[in-house]
Amino acid sequence: MSHLSERPEKPVVGVPLPHESAVQHVTGAALYTDDLVYRTKDVLHAYPVQVMKAHARITALRTEPALKVPGVVRVLTKEDVPGVNDAGMKHDEPLFPDEVMFHGHAVAWVLGETLEAARLGAAAVEVELEELPSLVTLEEAMAAGSYHGARPVMETGDIEAGFAESAHVFTGEFQFSGQEHFYLETHASLAQIDENGQVFIQSSTQHPSETQEIVAHVLGVPSHEVTVQCLRMGGGFGGKEMQPHGFAAIAALGAKLTGRPVRFRLNRTQDLTMSGKRHGFHAKWRIGFDAEGRIQALDATLVADGGWSLDLSEPVLARALCHIDNTYWIPNARVAGLIAKTNTVSNTAFRGFGGPQGMLVIEDILGRCAPKLGLDPTELRERNFYRPGQGQTTPYGQLVTQAERLTTVWEQVKDRAGLADRKREIAAFNAAHPHTKRALALTGIKFGISFNLTAFNQGGALVLIYKDGSVLINHGGTEMGQGLHTKMMQVAATTLGIPLHKVRLAPTRTDKVPNTSATAASSGADLNGGAIKNACEQLRERLLRVAATQLGANPSDVRIVDGVARALGGEKELAWDDLVRTAYFQRVQLSAAGFYRTEGLHWDAESFRGSPFKYFAYGAAATEVEVDGFTGAYRIRRVDIVHDVGDSLSPMIDIGQVEGAFVQGAGWLTLEDLRWDTGDGPNRGRLLTQAASTYKLPSFSEMPEEFNVTLLENAHEEGAVYGSKAVGEPPLMLAFSVREALRQAAAAFGPAGVSVELASPATPEAVYWAIQAARRGGAPENGHAAEGAGGRVRTDAEALSGA
Repeated sequence: MSHLSERPEKPVVGVPLPHESAVQHVTGAALYTDDLVYRTKDVLHAYPVQVMKAHARITALRTEPALKVPGVVRVLTKEDVPGVNDAGMKHDEPLFPDEVMFHGHAVAWVLGETLEAARLGAAAVEVELEELPSLVTLEEAMAAGSYHGARPVMETGDIEAGFAESAHVFTGEFQFSGQEHFYLETHASLAQIDENGQVFIQSSTQHPSETQEIVAHVLGVPSHEVTVQCLRMGGGFGGKEMQPHGFAAIAALGAKLTGRPVRFRLNRTQDLTMSGKRHGFHAKWRIGFDAEGRIQALDATLVADGGWSLDLSEPVLARALCHIDNTYWIPNARVAGLIAKTNTVSNTAFRGFGGPQGMLVIEDILGRCAPKLGLDPTELRERNFYRPGQGQTTPYGQLVTQAERLTTVWEQVKDRAGLADRKREIAAFNAAHPHTKRALALTGIKFGISFNLTAFNQGGALVLIYKDGSVLINHGGTEMGQGLHTKMMQVAATTLGIPLHKVRLAPTRTDKVPNTSATAASSGADLNGGAIKNACEQLRERLLRVAATQLGANPSDVRIVDGVARALGGEKELAWDDLVRTAYFQRVQLSAAGFYRTEGLHWDAESFRGSPFKYFAYGAAATEVEVDGFTGAYRIRRVDIVHDVGDSLSPMIDIGQVEGAFVQGAGWLTLEDLRWDTGDGPNRGRLLTQAASTYKLPSFSEMPEEFNVTLLENAHEEGAVYGSKAVGEPPLMLAFSVREALRQAAAAFGPAGVSVELASPATPEAVYWAIQAARRGGAPENGHAAEGAGGRVRTDAEALSGA
C-alpha cells in the first residue's frame, strides 16, 4: 500500500461527520462575501451600465449625466484602467469593451454612495451604438462558419476498416442545451485598499490565485500587491472558476481610484444575463456495430457553443472528447471538436466540465440504436463495456484501469434494485395502462479525475501548531458547500493523530498559500488533501523525535493516536499538548508548508494523446419513471445508485454529493430550458429565462420518491490521499438513467422495437412529442422534428440512398 493512501490506527477520515459549517448554515450565522459589507465603513456600490443589444459597436459613451445624479461618486470606463483592459486568460475579454458582444454586456460601471444611486447613475449614462449582425444560436454560428479557439481531433484505430467490418451502421445528429448554474449566492466581491496601497479583495471565487492574477494585470501591479480571500461560496458549480475575476477587478479598480471600499454584487437577473452557462453542444455522428451489437467504429463531430469569448471552452471541449467513450470500448474512432462563437454570454465551466456533454452523446446514440439492433438497452450497454485484463485503452490512448469496478457497481445496482423482478412488474403495469407507462433504465459512468492541463494538478497548504496544542490549517481549496474543508480537517487530524476538535481551518487566502489551482475538476480533496498530509507529516516527524527522547524510544517506534504519544510495547504516555509545549521549548519549528503534485500524468494537446487522468471514478444508476400519455408529465418513482468514491474520507459528505449531483444532472437533462430571443426584433439575443419564474429548477417535487445511494465498499484507491477518490462531478452523469428511462417510457406507447428521439432537456413537452412519434412508429411529425433530438437515426442503406 502506498504511503499516500495508507491509513493509520483510529483515523478521523472515514468517519461520517456533518459539514463543518452546517450549524452556521442553518442558523444564518455563516458569512458570505456580501455579508461583509455591513461590517465595512464607507462602502461604495458598483452597478453595471448594460447595453441591451446582441452585437453593436459603441460610437459614443457619455458619463456626464450620471455624475449629476445625487450619490454618484464616479463612473469607471476603459480610460481608468492603469494596466491591461482585459478580464480573461486568453486576452479576448475586454473589461470595458468597445464592441457589445451579447445582450446585457456591461460597458461601464457606476460607483454610488448607495446601490440605488449607482443604479440611477447607470441608467443616466448615454451610449450610442452602431448595431451589427448577430449570431444568437449554435445553428446560426455553424451556418456562418463562426468558430474560435482550438480544433482538436481525437483518433484511434482504423476508422474506415471499422465501418467496413460493421454489420450495422447508423447516422444521426443531436443538439442539446446548456444549463444555468443558479448558485444561491450571485457573483460578489468587496475590495479595500490599505495605507500602503495594498489591495485586499473578498471574493466569491473558486480560483483565488487567478482572481489575484487578473486583478494585478488590470491594476498594472505585481501580484504581491493583491491579496484575495474567499470565506465560502453559496454554491459555485464551476460558474465561479473563471468568471469572478473581472468582477473582482471592477471592485479593485474602483477602490484604487477612490480610496474607499467598493462592493460588487450582481442581482439575480444581472447574474443570469451576464454570466456564462454550461456549454450547449451539437453532435453529428456515424456509428458501426458488429452482428452482436458491439461497437466497431465511431465518427463524430462535436460543436460546443462557446459564446462571445473563449473563457474555458477549449478545455471543456477537450474533456468532452475525452469522455465520449464513457464506459464503452471503441476500437476505431475519429472525433473532431469545434467551438462556435456566438453573441451570447461566454459559456464556462460547469460541474462535469464537458464530460457530461461527451458522455451524453454516446448514451443518446446507444439509447436510439438499441431498438434498431433488436437489443434491450441494458444488454447493449453491457456488451460494450470496457473489460478488465484486456489492456483496452481509451480513444486518446490511456489504459483503462479498474474496469472490474464498472462491472461491480453495475451488478450491485441490478441486485439492490431488483431489476429483473421490477421489469416484469413494469411490463404488466404497461399492458394494463394504455395511457400511463413506466420504464426502468440503467446507465453507468467512467469519469477521469485530474485537470487536463497537467500543470494545474498541484496543491499547497500551510499548517500551524500553536503552543497550546491547537492546530490551524490553510490550504488552496475553496469551500462552496461541497464539504472540502470538512474533509481537510479530517485529513489533518488523521495525519497528526489528534482529535478533530484540535483542528481549525482558516479562510482561503492567496497570501497564505500561493499559486494554487482552481477548486475544480473534482480534484479539491486529492490536491489539497495531499498537501495538508505532506505538511502534517513534516510536523509529525519533528514531534516524533521530541516524543522519542521523552519516552526513551526510537522515533520510528513512536505513534501518536487520539492525541497521545506512545512507544510500541511501552506503557509511558505523553499527551499531545505536553508534547507540543516541550517541542516549543526545544525550539522545534511548529509550522510547515505542504505541497502535492499528482504523479504519472502526461498530455499532448497537439496529438490529443496521453494519460491525463490519475484514475477513473465509476458508478451506476437505475431509475424508474412513470409518464402520462396525455401531457408528457412524469415523475421519478425510484432511483438506486452505487458509486465509487474509493475509501471515503467523509461518507456523509460523499453521499450528499452523490445525491446533489444526481438531482442537478436530472435538472439539466429534463427541466432546465435556456431560451433566448432569436427573432429579428429589438430584443434579439435577450435571455428569456432570466428568473426562477421562467427557468425551471429541480425542487423537492422532482426528487425521487425512493432514493437509495450506496458507496462502493472495499474500493481503496492506491496512490490517492488515504485511499479516497474524487466525488464532486462524476455522480452528475448518473442522471443519464433518468433520460433513458423517459425515452423507454415514451417508446412503450408505440409498437415494439420503435426507436425514439428525445430532446434534451426532456421537458414534459419534449416527452409528449416523443410519445406522439412513438405512436407513429418513430417518425417525427412535420413541424415538431426540431422539438426532438435533431435528426433521426438512419441506417447505412438509408444514408446511401439519401433517405
